[in-house]
Parts: sequence; structure tokens; C-alpha cells
Amino acid sequence: MDLIVAVDNNWAIGNKGELLVSIPEDMKFFRQTTMGSVVVLGRKTLAGFPNGLPLKGRDNIILSTNPNYTVKDATVVHSKEELLEELKNYKDRQVYVIGGGVIYDMLLPYCKYAHVTKINYSYQADTYFPNLDKLHNWSVVGESDEHTYFDLEYFFYKYENSCPLKI
Repeated sequence: MDLIVAVDNNWAIGNKGELLVSIPEDMKFFRQTTMGSVVVLGRKTLAGFPNGLPLKGRDNIILSTNPNYTVKDATVVHSKEELLEELKNYKDRQVYVIGGGVIYDMLLPYCKYAHVTKINYSYQADTYFPNLDKLHNWSVVGESDEHTYFDLEYFFYKYENSCPLKI
């Protein structure tokens, strides 16, 4: 299992339920990377998608603690234990954790790789991702050249977890 996230200089990922910024090349990278795979996300992240619908071309697994929550064309689980059990059905598939903050925190120890778009800016934010540069078991194994969107600079990084937990 891997994860994909965009962070600012402070490892912020969102504010008031919204992404900090939408960069077309980053969105394209996200689409190309996750297409045809399994994506794991929380209910609040799904609510932020266009019309609140699951991503097309991917198997969506949504975590919600509400036992009555259902989503058409997606699998809904209601606990970490149920999620980990469900993921055993996808051992032969690429799985990406795509947010939000609670889901990232919960599943980060199980991820082998993290695809991180680092945006060289500090936004107003209320949701953060763990700073992988400060976690001893995570290291950078790939880095892009600088990209720009108008006056915004950003980089694509790939981090590796030296000891991911098994599902």
C-alpha cells in the first residue's frame, strides 16, 4: 500500500475541508498514478470530490464511523479493523491512501511508499500530514526538478518506509 498527498512548507494538506491549492500538473499526476487502482479515503475527503462521488476508474474504499453511511459504486467500512480486513481482498492490486488527515495518520505505518508533492508556500491550514523528513523510518528515494504553476514552485518526492507494517 502506498499513499499520495500534496503538502505545503509546513506539511499542511487542507483547510476547512478543502485542498490548499489545485495545481493542474499535480492533479494529472494524481489521476495517472491512481487510475485503475484501489483508493482508500475518508467520508470527508469524498464529500470534497465533484458531486461527492467516488473516483471513476478506481475501486473506492471509504471509511466512515457512521454505520448507516453508504455510497453508490464504493465499498464503505466503519473501522480500522474492518478496513484492514477489506484490504486483504486486494492483495494483488495497487492500493493508494488518498486522505484525509485522519486516514493518512491511521494508515501511514502500513504504507511502503509516499508520493508527496511539496509546494513551496505556507498556507492557512487546519489539517496536516506527518513530516516524513522527521520520521526515522522514512527516507527520500526520488525527487523531481522544480516545477512551477504561475509563481508557485513545487516538487514531486517519493519517500520509502523502511519497515511498513503488514496487513
